[in-house]
Amino acid sequence: MMISSTFLPNKSLLDSLINISNEASSMEKFPFLHARNVTSMIRRIKVLSSLFEEIQVSDTPLPPSSILCFTEFFSLITKVKLLIQECKDGSNLWGLIQLEFISNQFYVLAKEMGRVLDILPVSLLNITTDMREQLEILHKQTKKIELFIDPRDLQRRDQLLQVMANKSLPHNKSKGFIDLRKLEEILSSIGFRSPSDYDREISKLEAEAQNQAGTGGLMVVSNINNLLCVVSHAKSMFFEDGESKKDERNCKKLSEFLYVKIHDSSSSSQSMTVDIPDEFRCSISLQLMRDPVILSSGHTYDRNSIAKWINSGHHTCPKSGQRLIHTALIPNFALKSLIQQWCQENKVPVNDPTSLLSEGNNSKKNLNENAVDQVSTNQGSTDSVKMTAEFLVGKLATGSADIQMKAAYELRLLAKSGMNNRRIIAEAGAIPFLVTLLGSNDSRIQENAVTALLNLSIFDNNKILIMAAGAVENIIGVLESGKSMEARENAAAAIFSLSMVDECKVTIGTHPRAIPALIGLLKEGTATGKRDAATALFNLAVYKHNKASIVHAGAVTLLIELLMDDKAGITDDALAVLALLLGCSQGLEEIRNSKELVPLLVDLLRIGSARGKENSITLLLGLCKEEGELVASRLLANPRSVPSLQSLAAVGSLRAQRKADALLRLLNRCCSQPHHSL
Repeated sequence: MMISSTFLPNKSLLDSLINISNEASSMEKFPFLHARNVTSMIRRIKVLSSLFEEIQVSDTPLPPSSILCFTEFFSLITKVKLLIQECKDGSNLWGLIQLEFISNQFYVLAKEMGRVLDILPVSLLNITTDMREQLEILHKQTKKIELFIDPRDLQRRDQLLQVMANKSLPHNKSKGFIDLRKLEEILSSIGFRSPSDYDREISKLEAEAQNQAGTGGLMVVSNINNLLCVVSHAKSMFFEDGESKKDERNCKKLSEFLYVKIHDSSSSSQSMTVDIPDEFRCSISLQLMRDPVILSSGHTYDRNSIAKWINSGHHTCPKSGQRLIHTALIPNFALKSLIQQWCQENKVPVNDPTSLLSEGNNSKKNLNENAVDQVSTNQGSTDSVKMTAEFLVGKLATGSADIQMKAAYELRLLAKSGMNNRRIIAEAGAIPFLVTLLGSNDSRIQENAVTALLNLSIFDNNKILIMAAGAVENIIGVLESGKSMEARENAAAAIFSLSMVDECKVTIGTHPRAIPALIGLLKEGTATGKRDAATALFNLAVYKHNKASIVHAGAVTLLIELLMDDKAGITDDALAVLALLLGCSQGLEEIRNSKELVPLLVDLLRIGSARGKENSITLLLGLCKEEGELVASRLLANPRSVPSLQSLAAVGSLRAQRKADALLRLLNRCCSQPHHSL
């Protein structure tokens, strides 16, 4: 079957690829850290840029089988650009502590580049022999690539940790004081040479502490705060004239600890945000859209991102490559409303909502009632997606294992971009074949199949089709013993997505292996896997009859352990599940038997995220109502409890204020009882 080559216009797609490649490979300056990873990645992108330019010059149509590959190259290079930008713009000290995590991100992107090169039909491209040889070399390099951590950066980090722990001082005679000469040498080596450099780093660390509050764990936030203390103290020592009140406050913190202990937070894989639905991400920045607007091509982007794109001289749609008829930006009020609802449900702050609302009100005057209804993918693109999906489903049904792997991978990519694509792929009959491939012994086929089903499940109608195809048994099989950790994690994410439907909560929750399999991933998974498992358990726990099954599977003890593990990175998710499990008698009994939980919740009242604070109060209030005097005694014995509750009652969210007031009243009654003793 021939597939229309109009799926994405060749010239516009190549223009977009060349532009993004040039932007990624021509950063003004390299970051102080991860220099070799950055230069290696830029070198690979330059090879790809040469490929794009050569194809553009040849002025020959792209073969249909290459369209998805080139579209994926655009997404991949965009991710590389953002990662390099984060290395440049983020906190240097936190980047130094997280060497392994950031280096692994470069490694993952390089391996992803290799997977795209796996399915690139080089033989069909009109390129020179020299270009083919360069691509072959690049392909071999990406297949053999290993994780690289710069030994110079490792040495800097070790020296920093030694200075902070006073290990560099003989017999630790000066415990409590930092070797300023050595500290200045280390900080200078990563770019801190003026008061403004220190001020920028302080701002970046404060922002990082806020970002990590919900997912990083208590130790991670504490470590960032300790870094803040050291930088502020160093600035006040090295540049006395520039000392500010803010520095003085931070310096006071320095005297409160004898030494700073960084507990291997460098090897943890923290995720800075909750999982954002694909349809809420801007395809340019890959971030949550704060002010979605519709382009004349029918595609939606975040206003700031698309405005920068247009203002830089581009006259095409970044996603489709289609030339723009006009550059007016029409507010997408329907999507904006959904995003704001999602943000509220997931406790995600919406930046500067006042300005966004103001922009929306001004633009609304120019929007007629049918504007949203008129937004749709053009018919030519829809036909191409349909033909592509039918072609790939045919390969799933009759192809060899290698062909099935490539077809599943391309369906996985196609299902990433847009609800319309997900609907079309399902209508082409892909779901039953993908469900069957979940049982494959080939790890690549299994991983691509489960990820494709995950992407398809985002479209609500597909959830019912996936369940009807008997996918639950196979998805649980992958979750239990998938051929790769990524396959297991995506299986958990698929269960989370499917369980958004109430009927699916019941079906999945009553499957005897589903909840134990999620608990298994909660124990063994990476930070991402643990979070996927926790969010799936949360969805299942919303249905009251699933709560007892989750408790019996050992969730309570494990979730409390994860709260104390700064490497887990699922503080908010673990608290949310525990708060739900408090609603069943078995869960309440196990939660109140934990001696570690109450002091941990008190700490979270101070340094947790807004969502974490609310769930911490929910747990404390529920325990006090059931256990009364015993839990109240533990709270009153902790000197930080009452001040934290008073602070939340004054400045917390409305829900947090109400619960903090209720808990303070309960503690007050408990104190007034004559037989009360601490």
